[in-house]
Amino acid sequence: MVADWDGQGLPPIAAERARRAAAGGAWTSLLTAPAAAGLQVAGFEPVGEVMGSIVSQIGWTGYRGCGMYGGGFAGWDSTTVAAAGRLIGYGPYLDALNHGYQTAMSRMLEEAATIGADGVVGVGLRTDHLDSRAREFVALGTAVRARGSVRPRRPFSTHLPGQDVAKLVTAGWMPTDLVFGISVAIRHDDWRTQRQAAWGAGNVEVAGYTELVSYVRADARSLFARHVQAAGAEGAVVSSMDLRTWEIEPGENHRDHVAEASLFGTSLVRFHRGVPAPTRSLTYLPLR
Repeated sequence: MVADWDGQGLPPIAAERARRAAAGGAWTSLLTAPAAAGLQVAGFEPVGEVMGSIVSQIGWTGYRGCGMYGGGFAGWDSTTVAAAGRLIGYGPYLDALNHGYQTAMSRMLEEAATIGADGVVGVGLRTDHLDSRAREFVALGTAVRARGSVRPRRPFSTHLPGQDVAKLVTAGWMPTDLVFGISVAIRHDDWRTQRQAAWGAGNVEVAGYTELVSYVRADARSLFARHVQAAGAEGAVVSSMDLRTWEIEPGENHRDHVAEASLFGTSLVRFHRGVPAPTRSLTYLPLR
């Protein structure tokens, strides 16, 4: 029987899993052989597999279409993209996406701290649809501990595998956080867009769609950069940039297009200079 849980801290089953891992014994990991070898070079050893997850109801309420409502960008000849945060209904949708990813990563790091880890490497982020509206956000990686006396002030997290972490550390860089930027925007299909996208229009640019996807990608990059700055980092390595689009018809003969862009990566901070990055991991000697 699963114990009641108030949503604070780790779920009871996850807390019990972390407690058993902290007590010692055999550990599990998601590391490949090259990743494990790379971590040894970087001065880390694996201590266990860690995970964070949350199931959220994802949706929106009250949205009637940016082509009819929205103030300043409305009208059948509208040519302006509407950011989700400015529209009733889509703001909560965007907030739910951010909350889902952030909570999954926070719980993963809390589990890593519970077992005495200094960081999590090779983190994979994914979402699974449980039904038409419920969505699970999952963060999964391998917790590692530094072998030396120098320890980070808080656990770090990175999507990079162990061999890449070793190269960065050797070059004087240290991963700090998994960072992301998510943007959602809506654009009404005005008469120009409808004409350009109509069957028989030929090979022409649909300027309205170009404007929409360009906006969400740029906005996601801007939000990503803010998270890098908030982490106190100097730069970041991007792992993925995804784009998803769909159309909605909030009224008769009225169509809007929605675009969602997401950018994920790892923020980096430099801790020493003067050591060149390794160009190869092994030195080959001729056998003659």
